Amino acid sequence: MAETIYLRGEGGGIHAMDLPLPEPIEERVRKGMLQRVNEDGSPYVEPAAEEPTDTGKVPDPGTQVPGLPLTEPTKSATKADWVGWAVVKGATPEEADGMTKPDLIEKYGTPSTT
Repeated sequence: MAETIYLRGEGGGIHAMDLPLPEPIEERVRKGMLQRVNEDGSPYVEPAAEEPTDTGKVPDPGTQVPGLPLTEPTKSATKADWVGWAVVKGATPEEADGMTKPDLIEKYGTPSTT
């Protein structure tokens, strides 16, 4: 049986979606255009991850925007991943989606030292 999650759409409606998400929906989640919420529309909080045995550190779930990346994507990552990263860094989803991938990397990526 598929797991069901709830997403708030651009118009504010709450939609039940079965996992895995269809590619276009998953891309909109990565871009920050759709936000994962609880069934009642309240903000979704990822369950606390178990402490990894290899590093001993767990990312603070309070710093994670549900559905958006916690770390900067690689330069070879998709544009959708970079749009999501720009949203984490403060851009609106529409503003970030309107930029090219090279512009997103230049504005929101860590400057290379080479």
